[in-house]
Amino acid sequence: MKLKQLLLTALILSFANTGWTQNSSHNIYPSPQIINLGEQKISSDVPYQLAGNFKLKSNSLNLLNELFNNKSGSKPLAIIINPLKKADKNLNVSGGFTLKITPQAIEIGVFDNRSAFYALQTLKQLKKDNSLPLVDITDFPDVLSRGSVEGFYGTPWSHEDRISQFKFYGALKLNTYIYGPKDDPYHSSPNWRKPYPSENAKQIKELVQEAKNNEVDFTWAIHPGLDIQWNKTDSLAILNKFEWMYDLGVRSFAVFFDDISGEGTKAEKQAQLLNYLQSQFVEKKKDVLPLIMCPTEYNKAWSDPKPNTYLDILGDKLHPTIQVMWTGDRVIDDVSAADLDWINKRIKRKAYIWWNFPVSDYVRDHLLMGAAYGLDTTIKNDLSGFVSNPMERAEASKLALFSVALYSWNLKSYEPMSAWHAAAKYIMPEAATAFQLFNEHNSDLGPNGHRYRRDESVIIKPAVESFLAAYKNGSYLQDLATKIKTEFEHIIPVSKELRSKSLNKNLIREIDPWLTQFNLLGKAGLETINMLEAKQAENKALAWNSYLKVEALLDSIHLVDKTFNQNPYQPGVKTGSLVLMPFVKTIFDQTQSYFIPAAANFEKNSSTALINNTEKLKNQPLQLSNTSIAISPILEVINLNSQEYLGIHIDKSLKAKEFYFNLESNNLLEGGAFETSVDGLNWQILNVEQKKGKRNLKVLADGIKHIRYKNNSANSKSFFLKEFKIIVEAENKNADQTVYVQDYSIATYLELNAKDNLNLPISLSKETKTISLLLQNNNKPFEIYQISKQGKKTQIYKGSENYIVIPSKQLKKVTAIEINANGNKDFRIYELLKN
Repeated sequence: MKLKQLLLTALILSFANTGWTQNSSHNIYPSPQIINLGEQKISSDVPYQLAGNFKLKSNSLNLLNELFNNKSGSKPLAIIINPLKKADKNLNVSGGFTLKITPQAIEIGVFDNRSAFYALQTLKQLKKDNSLPLVDITDFPDVLSRGSVEGFYGTPWSHEDRISQFKFYGALKLNTYIYGPKDDPYHSSPNWRKPYPSENAKQIKELVQEAKNNEVDFTWAIHPGLDIQWNKTDSLAILNKFEWMYDLGVRSFAVFFDDISGEGTKAEKQAQLLNYLQSQFVEKKKDVLPLIMCPTEYNKAWSDPKPNTYLDILGDKLHPTIQVMWTGDRVIDDVSAADLDWINKRIKRKAYIWWNFPVSDYVRDHLLMGAAYGLDTTIKNDLSGFVSNPMERAEASKLALFSVALYSWNLKSYEPMSAWHAAAKYIMPEAATAFQLFNEHNSDLGPNGHRYRRDESVIIKPAVESFLAAYKNGSYLQDLATKIKTEFEHIIPVSKELRSKSLNKNLIREIDPWLTQFNLLGKAGLETINMLEAKQAENKALAWNSYLKVEALLDSIHLVDKTFNQNPYQPGVKTGSLVLMPFVKTIFDQTQSYFIPAAANFEKNSSTALINNTEKLKNQPLQLSNTSIAISPILEVINLNSQEYLGIHIDKSLKAKEFYFNLESNNLLEGGAFETSVDGLNWQILNVEQKKGKRNLKVLADGIKHIRYKNNSANSKSFFLKEFKIIVEAENKNADQTVYVQDYSIATYLELNAKDNLNLPISLSKETKTISLLLQNNNKPFEIYQISKQGKKTQIYKGSENYIVIPSKQLKKVTAIEINANGNKDFRIYELLKN
């Protein structure tokens, strides 16, 4: 379902009766399976008296003590907790409960302590102003394992992050956390065989206890496949590692074989190892939960479709209780019934969904704060677990994890847009409207190799698209311009409001660069509309001043992008990148033809591009800057078939100076080669010395415009695309820079820097009526002089305007004009036009 349809559905559902009384102000997250809510209330500002045949554990008792006033002198309220006796199979699961509030007592039926904890969490949400409504609830989870897998690449969550996550999970009835950060060397290579150092071990022990306090199963995962040896020694190494983790309190374990190549990918060996762990560890411990594994072929696109291959082998040979993780049709994908039907038949069990959202390790310059849609609500009987792989920004990830909690508990009631809006209010009630607006424009991922996109700026998007379509055809739709302007006006104060009002300072710290960028985007958008309004009023000087302001704001946006969140993969800070930023840039770029009507005849199109002949990489974006061009890195294994290649073609105006690569492979040049070309037709082998697929060349031959890596062998080659970058500079960087003043482009300019004046030769025809100067002078005074053939200098302008028009009759026998900036080092001359 498209997001526009989802939004409409959300609006309809917001007015629908969902089983609650219509005047109810109580919101319970996740939605109960069955609820009957009365209008009467009882006081919670009373002590309680515990009764019944179920003994609560300390975490539930602590929660109960928070809810009631044990110091009150009022008559105690009876809270009766008993084991469930009903034969309802839905309730006979961990977490299932009944809750009934009457004027006389609160009656709770539970399956286990987790059930009691969840019932009390529901009670906590029902409590308003020291009162509780009369209610009858029957509730249970649709999915038994619900939560997150910390399985991303990048900086692992901090100890504080994880503690905060567990408290969040407990409140929302999420019961699973899988520890598997790719950059933890004791989870993966090189140290998976070793115990954690004492300080790390202490923290894990604390995490296990905090998870238990919040009824969260702490699953520790090991990732041995990068260098595993299929022998007894390594089998015992994993068994010993599990024993060490067991001693730290861990009672749930996983083995990951994702994102590896070579020896570790053999299905028979993986099954043999897992079955060994099942018999020698899980079954002997008795209190350990079922083992979980992530296969090497963890999505359909990467799976061998032929029968009796990898997935079928796992299905046949793995012990039936071992759970198998699955991401979907692709690495990054929505969740569908058809996909689950396909994989469940092959692995002969219900798949354990690893949903790669809102993980952003492949688009690290973006925040993924959008709605959690694309989840099938009919599949509760087709999956064994559902965990979300989040962003490395733990607090920001809670927005999506809130929706995961609602979805995995009660699939049939899940509505993505309602959940998204509720999440904003739940996470930041003190500034929910501002937070929601920020989230609406920070949802999409931008172009990426996985081709996974999210809708963004949904409400304003139709207005922007209609306005741009009309504007392109020469029409100006005032009502739409006003609507777009209002959106940008609303954006500007958001960053300040969130920083000042938010109680979650860790969340603000995580998103702070994007808040800065969001504010700049709002200002740039507002000034863009101001520029259009000045243009409509035929006030070129005012339009030019707005143009300069937009340019300065875009420069600031570029500076933020190049300063913050710098990482080797997708550095920078992108916001509003699907709708709002393209709107600003489109109008900004098109405005050149307004100031320079002849500019359209002088457009220069760069031919810089990715070159490759493999389907898998055709959508991989490039990273561009003034000094370098690089292929955006890919975290997963790349398999390049025989005669396939990938590389970069640089524009003719650029000179290739240096070449850097890191393809992380031990046999890169065994049947493979780096090649260069001047024309893209004739190729020469580039002789390089490399170590483990990594090297840099500081000097390249003149004229090179293409560099590629090609697999010339008969077999497929596997590697990781960590870096493929060309350092560039302008071919003619020492040219006379005054050419930019009359190149029919306001994208280029001459900066006077330390000069006080500039002499520009000029010749006027009889048809010339005026000359126009497009400047930027920071409101500082300067002078313009005309110089005659005899060398006589006459002042023709004094002031501080940015857009200057001088009639030709003032220019008598002029051969040059001289601009005196009076020491203004920030003085720019964009263009001198003869009209």
